[in-house]
Amino acid sequence: MAKKKSISFVLLFVAVIIISSLGGALGDRIFGYRILDKWFPKINVGQTTQGSQLNQKVVTEESVVIDVVEKVSPSVVTIGVKKTQAVFDPFQGFQDPFGFFNLPRQAPQQQNIEQNIGSGFIVSSDGMIVTNKHVVDDTSAEYKIITKDDKEYKVDKIYRDPTNDLAILKISPPAGGLKPVEMGDSSKLKVGQFVIAIGTALGEFKNTVTTGVVSGLGRGITAGSPLEGLSEKLDNVIQTDAAINPGNSGGPLLNSAGQVIGVNAAVSVEAQNIGFALPINVIKDSLSEFNQTGKFERAFLGVRYKAITRDLALLNDVPEGDYVVDIVSGSPADKAGLQKGDIITKVNGAKIDENNGGLAKIISSKKIGDKISLEIWRDAKTSLKDVVLGESQ
Repeated sequence: MAKKKSISFVLLFVAVIIISSLGGALGDRIFGYRILDKWFPKINVGQTTQGSQLNQKVVTEESVVIDVVEKVSPSVVTIGVKKTQAVFDPFQGFQDPFGFFNLPRQAPQQQNIEQNIGSGFIVSSDGMIVTNKHVVDDTSAEYKIITKDDKEYKVDKIYRDPTNDLAILKISPPAGGLKPVEMGDSSKLKVGQFVIAIGTALGEFKNTVTTGVVSGLGRGITAGSPLEGLSEKLDNVIQTDAAINPGNSGGPLLNSAGQVIGVNAAVSVEAQNIGFALPINVIKDSLSEFNQTGKFERAFLGVRYKAITRDLALLNDVPEGDYVVDIVSGSPADKAGLQKGDIITKVNGAKIDENNGGLAKIISSKKIGDKISLEIWRDAKTSLKDVVLGESQ
């Protein structure tokens, strides 16, 4: 009899606990009590558990971007240029059919131009800044650095790497030093990985932040910017849909940890949401070499060129090759007699193949002091030019 009473008491106790718990849960939902949230999570009307997870993911992503921007923005700089440029008056020499407004044609006037043209980021506290070579390609211009807090510094020295579209700018740092970025590992990048870009969009909007993903790896492109008016061939670059505009060139492409995994280099003018960046590992190798020697010890030809494809060659009745857009004054190409408008068709008897990297890859495989033979097409005639490769300027 005592045993039955004991069992009945246990059952009654369990029933009281269950009823109390259910009652407490109902009371919590009706009257707003929070005591049982741990065991009975509250689900809002119209919100599923999956929806809660999505909301939490969005908040986390926002926090990542904010944290990265706050961490890296002080290390991102704007690059400005000051130069003298010839300007033509469109009304000078204007001829009207009645002869009333005929004006004598005059020489172009020299005008001082100052504008922000690109971005960069600090890599050492003693004043070393990385950007693209095409941003600071004008050797006759003066450049300055503008930090996030609007402090300006004159660029004392520029070291240009002709192979990797890389340039290192040296400034005199403030007494407190500068804050360098943290570099990541671009060899571990995966397509679809989240990335953040920071730079001076359109040369006007400093520290503009955009986000996206890695859209592709190992791309080959012709890079350039309307602000600089230059272009060149780049290989093995990162493709991203993070918005990269003219003026972003030289700015950092970052992972979610705030590490630089690329240097923004170009934007496609033929499509939307397609930008490109140089892998940071290439930059790290160049910086390592620079820190050891104080220069980029690479073979240097001294031409800027544009590839002529087979279709373009047939259309213009010229041979395939690399069309010389510009020649660096005093460079090996200049000393060998190359001229603007020349088409380089062969190097050491081998035809230039843009699918395998073209002229840039051939030169990068040579050493300073190597002698090469260039086959040149000029004025419908072919000739050979011997060039001794020099040291990058």
